[in-house]
Amino acid sequence: MTVLIAGAGIGGLTTALMLHARGIPVQIYEAAREVREVGVGINVLPHAIKELANLGLLEALDKVGVRTRKLSYLTKQGQEVWTELRGMHAGHDVPQFSIHRGRLQKVIYDAVIDRLGPDAIRTGRRLSGFIQDESGVTAHFTDSVLGDAGETHRAEVLICADGIHSAGRRHFYPNEGAPSWQGVVMWRGAAEWPVWEDGESMAIGGGLGGKFVLYPIAPAVKGKQLMNWVVNVRIKDPAVSTPPPDNWSRQVSLADVLPHALRFHVPGMDIGGLVRKTPTIFEYPMADRDPLPRWTFGRVTLLGDAAHPMYPVGSNGASQAILDARCLADALARAEHPRAALWQYEKDRLPKTAEVVRTNRIGGPERVIDEVEKLAPAGFKTVDHVLSYEDRKAIVGGYAQMAGYSRVKLIQRAS
Repeated sequence: MTVLIAGAGIGGLTTALMLHARGIPVQIYEAAREVREVGVGINVLPHAIKELANLGLLEALDKVGVRTRKLSYLTKQGQEVWTELRGMHAGHDVPQFSIHRGRLQKVIYDAVIDRLGPDAIRTGRRLSGFIQDESGVTAHFTDSVLGDAGETHRAEVLICADGIHSAGRRHFYPNEGAPSWQGVVMWRGAAEWPVWEDGESMAIGGGLGGKFVLYPIAPAVKGKQLMNWVVNVRIKDPAVSTPPPDNWSRQVSLADVLPHALRFHVPGMDIGGLVRKTPTIFEYPMADRDPLPRWTFGRVTLLGDAAHPMYPVGSNGASQAILDARCLADALARAEHPRAALWQYEKDRLPKTAEVVRTNRIGGPERVIDEVEKLAPAGFKTVDHVLSYEDRKAIVGGYAQMAGYSRVKLIQRAS
């Protein structure tokens, strides 16, 4: 069996490593001219890190990321709603990582080049179409810059891991239209900053309509580390406004962002100072797509954001793509026929990720902040008098169980 993968993002690269480990030849095609360290910070949950650790990547991740110790949910005013331990501190066998998205991608990319060879990834090649027959699939890739004839390749399976604007998804669902957008704009950045708290903790302040996210994404050096921040604010009516471009390269000015950032308070953090020190601020819409009825058509299937783009809450986007990769690789390794493997993969992963997409739309685990702010918009003296510990635990712990990363010791009472 041979496999073609469209897309050298986190999902596509991890799938390639998984397939290679199972002895299945694979070739990756990436639309970008080069795989660069783009983006800012993300979190990868323990159930996904376990898969990367099984690929031998834990040591490399430790060099560029932070093992997350604690997560606190706060109101906009900075009052604590919920605090819990994360990763190994919560009883998992492996860590949760807070990490720069581009550096995570680079760790996986370097492993692909090392294990599969320098020709394993063909850059500047965008999937433009494919045809299938009884014995395989023939895919055509055009030059993503010049748009010339490109090249055509044949394999037993084509995996479309080419993002929220996937050509494969568009082929099967040509009338789907643009991603779903509810008027929320995200501004993101990172800056070198004095170590905050223990250098391993993260905080999320505010609910789905207005939120500030804060966490370190690189090991501390001489008392400073790269601090990632995100501001989410609903600023437009999606019924009458089109979303801004959803790419990592759109930069905005400090003046666009600072007034919104100053609406939030995180104890011990000078939010205004951090945002002012950020060299480059990126803007893009918080968007997703409706869950699909199916991902697989014959010998072609979807993976990662091509299959299930979701709101970036609950730290699940990259994590779910990595879980896709493991499931699909296992299915292809053990199935008697590629079609059967793709069907088994979809049967397992589609309903799980659809539930994550739907739950993220109402705030995921961060909905606990919305519930408290709704009941006590002016703040509170004791959060237990606003929303009980058990009710808060049900929201946060229920999400962890649904998304597949819960542990007995995961939920700790806020102190």
